[in-house]
Amino acid sequence: MKFISTDKAPAAIGPYSQAVVVNGLLYTSGQIAMDEKGTIVADDVVNQTHQVMKNLFYVLEAAGVHFNDVIKTTIYLTNMDDFAKVNEVYAHYFGHHKPVRSTVAVKTLPKNVLVEIDCMAQANTDFHI
Repeated sequence: MKFISTDKAPAAIGPYSQAVVVNGLLYTSGQIAMDEKGTIVADDVVNQTHQVMKNLFYVLEAAGVHFNDVIKTTIYLTNMDDFAKVNEVYAHYFGHHKPVRSTVAVKTLPKNVLVEIDCMAQANTDFHI
């Protein structure tokens, strides 16, 4: 097991890691619209989703993988009416790559953000920490 961290994405706000590699798979913790300094970046779902995807990019990058290596994502939304907006931003980052996905409606998220996303990816087996 290898724990992954980067200072380009926000530090964990609890007793957990940004990501871990186990048996060739990378599992990320959920990312929210917080910058690397710990500041919530926006109050609208489009800009929050952009920040979430940037955070995921930096965590994936720290593990030596990219969005094209992502196998599955889970999106958590506080308002399912935001689904189409989030979907548009999400599609921008994944392009033609379409990992499997679940989207879940939740009552609230940490720091009262509007969206959180986590993912699982195929890890580079040559990657060493």
